[in-house]
Amino acid sequence: MTKDTWIGDVRTGEHDGAEVELKGWVHRSRGSNKIRFIVLRDSTGTVQCVIKREVVGDETFEAMKGALVESSVILTGIVESTEREHGHEVQVTSAVVVGPVNPERPFPITESAMAEAEGGETEFLLDNRHLYLRTGRMTSMLKMRSTVFGAIHSYFRDRDFIEYQAPNFVAGAVEGGSTLFEVPYFGRTAYLTQSWQLYAEAAMPALERLYTMAPSFRAEKSRTRRHLTEFWHAEMEMAWASNDDIMVHGEGVVRHIARSLLDEREAELIEQGRDLNLVARYADSPYPRMRYDEAVETLQGMGVEIEWGQDLDYSKEKVLTADFDVPTFLTHYPRIAKPFYHRPDPDDTKYVLCHDLLAPEGYGEIIGGGERTWSEKEILERIDEEGTPRDAYEFYIDIRRYGGVPHGGFGLGVDRVCAWLTGAEHIRETIAFPRDSRRVTP
Repeated sequence: MTKDTWIGDVRTGEHDGAEVELKGWVHRSRGSNKIRFIVLRDSTGTVQCVIKREVVGDETFEAMKGALVESSVILTGIVESTEREHGHEVQVTSAVVVGPVNPERPFPITESAMAEAEGGETEFLLDNRHLYLRTGRMTSMLKMRSTVFGAIHSYFRDRDFIEYQAPNFVAGAVEGGSTLFEVPYFGRTAYLTQSWQLYAEAAMPALERLYTMAPSFRAEKSRTRRHLTEFWHAEMEMAWASNDDIMVHGEGVVRHIARSLLDEREAELIEQGRDLNLVARYADSPYPRMRYDEAVETLQGMGVEIEWGQDLDYSKEKVLTADFDVPTFLTHYPRIAKPFYHRPDPDDTKYVLCHDLLAPEGYGEIIGGGERTWSEKEILERIDEEGTPRDAYEFYIDIRRYGGVPHGGFGLGVDRVCAWLTGAEHIRETIAFPRDSRRVTP
């Protein structure tokens, strides 16, 4: 009986000798006037299909001969074991071209275009992103990205966190006004959200343990390998939690992501050229902690110009983490370096109870979080200290007026984690349609 089958199943050998029906796209095609070898692709892989004129007839053979790369087809045939590509091939008995490609406009993502992109994506590939998604490299990356998302969901849900959504149109900043996208909003000015955090804190007294997976927006003109203007954020908030409690979950979720990739996407990691031993180390080893003061002293000892009180930008993170074997938490930043919602350390109010998780191999910060300023008195002091108008944050202050409790949370850059764990050269490689300061199409 004919079976509608995935190519990945054919390659396991379980269908040897059976008739199958394969639906996919022409990946490569070559041959003569009597025999045609088509490498067929679907989302699970590729397999060689052999088409003989004497078997399928002249009309079908000519149709398949004219099926250019990326033509969609349905092929029926018998699976045979072979020593050639992938160990299996299909002897075709019938074939139909479903979506032909116009010979006057052939598929533009050629092998030469891909060769030019070795070590980084070219503008040509970015301009043709809607077609570049079909390549093996992007298919593997998107599968690994899906596993990362699934791992984040499973980590939090297995620990009784509730998924909670917040608005994307907001009235104020979380990370600083200079990186806000302004949006006309019925005669007023609104902004695209930089983070779910402030609205998560509003729901914290109701849900206590909550998380989200959502896009965030930062109007940063940075043109580094780790910045996007629209990126995916995994964020969590937890009642009755200290900075240390939050770091436990930050480490836990990152290690769970690494382990999930090893368990579910080993083949894709290998295809990307990733060292599996490195990923295993990130999954299994504990993550050390370093205070901000120690980091500044270390950088100064390495000849880096940095003054106490400055935040660490990417260039400094890259130097600091050069010899790190595993991600490391950087804690206790100076009060003057962090926004008003970070709680001052009761033991020394020059510092705040916060943390960044810095990934090795030059990838830098992947998590930022900490304990929140949770009393009404302290939050008003911190807002006034920064010279921030209170009006936009009245709802946030209200949370403290009615039963404020110690709590904290973090934000994890999902695209950055994908880039780091898969070994991507640029964060753009990890997302289907990247957005940065230069690109909003396709």
